[in-house]
Amino acid sequence: MSKKELHPKDYRDVVFMDEAANFSFLTKSTAASEETIKWEDGKEYPLVKVQISSASHPFFTGEEKIIDTEGRVDRFKARAKKAEAMKSALENKAKKAAKEAEKKAKADEQ
Repeated sequence: MSKKELHPKDYRDVVFMDEAANFSFLTKSTAASEETIKWEDGKEYPLVKVQISSASHPFFTGEEKIIDTEGRVDRFKARAKKAEAMKSALENKAKKAAKEAEKKAKADEQ
């Protein structure tokens, strides 16, 4: 493949729409789309719907909300809680074993 064939040929104007934030923007892209939309200039452009954009992303909006569509945060918190419980149980088991060893050592001395 030569360098001339490296770039896509279907580079065109496309509208990206974030429905959650009711935000759209027109830019150039090669993204495929079956849908079209009439833009502010009166022309029709291919439409690509996105789940998140700069209008709805917490980093850009400054909001401290977590968008968790698949329960990732809850699963992470559950794993962390389970790990903490296991760590605590192991510490208790080690303390108990140390006490038992101490008792046995005292009994052997007498």
